[in-house]
Amino acid sequence: MTSATSSMSTPISQSEINKAVWNACDTFRGVISADTYKDFILTMLFLKYLSDVYRDEHDTLMAEYGDADLVKELMSNQRFVLPDGASFWDLYEQRHQPGNGQRIDEALHAIEEANGNKLKNVFQDISFNTDRLGNEKKKNELLRHLLEDFGKPMLNLSPSRVGSLDVIGNAYEFLIKHFAADSGASAGEFYTPPEVSSLLATILNPVAGDAICDPACGSGSLLIKCGAMARKNSGSKNYELFGQEAIGSTWALAKMNMFLHGEDNHRIEWGDTLRYPLLLDDKGHLLQFDVVTANPPFIYTP
Repeated sequence: MTSATSSMSTPISQSEINKAVWNACDTFRGVISADTYKDFILTMLFLKYLSDVYRDEHDTLMAEYGDADLVKELMSNQRFVLPDGASFWDLYEQRHQPGNGQRIDEALHAIEEANGNKLKNVFQDISFNTDRLGNEKKKNELLRHLLEDFGKPMLNLSPSRVGSLDVIGNAYEFLIKHFAADSGASAGEFYTPPEVSSLLATILNPVAGDAICDPACGSGSLLIKCGAMARKNSGSKNYELFGQEAIGSTWALAKMNMFLHGEDNHRIEWGDTLRYPLLLDDKGHLLQFDVVTANPPFIYTP
């Protein structure tokens, strides 16, 4: 674990973390398409974030209290809970052993279960134990390299080093942007360019108290921009973000994107908005919103 702690005191810049996460994609380049490996990279970034935050807080509490039982109890009340054996670093330490794909899948499922509705089903549409990565030997080698890439000091995502959560959220958005560029025409399924998102958020001008909805939210970038605009206008996080997304893997990206931007007050549903609207109240009626937005292809009228 020395690789993660050797540069703890060195702050990381946005450009440095962006470069580091983009370089991590080298593991998969030339093996599978960017449209396929984006889910592996983005999920691993989320797992690494959860693990580094959890370990950072654990170390802080141990230094303060020195009581392992008390610290374990306090850790059970953290924003996210990591079961024993399910952190990135548990996987990293076993990376030279056979079965990396299965271990990663099992860790993700354990994290889902430990965090209840917060992460329910978020990882069910992604499997690292897949033949798309080649035979068992090749797959294990690729995933070992992936774990080593994310275990490098430059990708130490501990709050004591990164500082603002925005840095990690921005890195996630940076990856989505570049994957969208590589995906070409299919990018509209999960991505709204930041310039467009910023323009729409400015025009809509949400404020504190608003319920903001994107009925075809993709990876959630437009909702996040609207939330940022509401904070800018009011200095408050007193707003709610709602969305629905038909594609399971994209819905999962949106959920992770929300958490990496600190937007925990969200409700993102998985399903076709027109055929199966899920943003309903307790009586089964459609919810009403103060602000409704969407990717321009969905709202364009010739």
